[in-house]
Amino acid sequence: MKNVITISRQYGSGGREIGKKLADKLGIPFYDNELINLAAKESGYCTSVFENAENKATNSLLYSIAMGMNAYGNQELGFTNLSLDDRIYLTQSDVIRQVAQKGPCVIVGRCADYVLKDLPGVINVFIWADVKFRIKRVMESDNLSEVKAGDRIQKIDKGRANYYNYHSSEKWGRAENYHLSLRSDFIGIDSCADCIKSYIEYANKK
Repeated sequence: MKNVITISRQYGSGGREIGKKLADKLGIPFYDNELINLAAKESGYCTSVFENAENKATNSLLYSIAMGMNAYGNQELGFTNLSLDDRIYLTQSDVIRQVAQKGPCVIVGRCADYVLKDLPGVINVFIWADVKFRIKRVMESDNLSEVKAGDRIQKIDKGRANYYNYHSSEKWGRAENYHLSLRSDFIGIDSCADCIKSYIEYANKK
């Protein structure tokens, strides 16, 4: 196994669970909340600053205005001149590159597919599912009513899309950004992990 696998996912689709099961099957590290702790330790910010960074934006225009101009490409601006959101993103990106350089692993969310786009051997996966399936899972996992579960799904998916679109200049969920897209409600959580494992095995035979 020589691959880094990134998992992007709709909220409630089971993407994190699939990523963890995949990492266990392959015997490689799994990074989700661990990235938050590592980024917080490296930056000196508290972990709460990183926890909801990926989910918090609900309107792309307002998000861009609130976060300030995206200044990554401006060589005249130092790190301290960037918005807090940009600094959080860059710190997380550094941590993602560091863990990826250490060897095979599974990384969930946080624009990891885009951050690692130039690293050989990266396989990017997108997990999605029918909204009824996701509502049922969120009702159970978050102890919410059907209406509130649906609202949370919509809000978090918008936040993830706007965060990704803003920082990557790509479109979250668009097929060409990923090697593999799986519908978790169609084949099940365990089968998704098996499918990704099989895909990686075939890819490494080339």
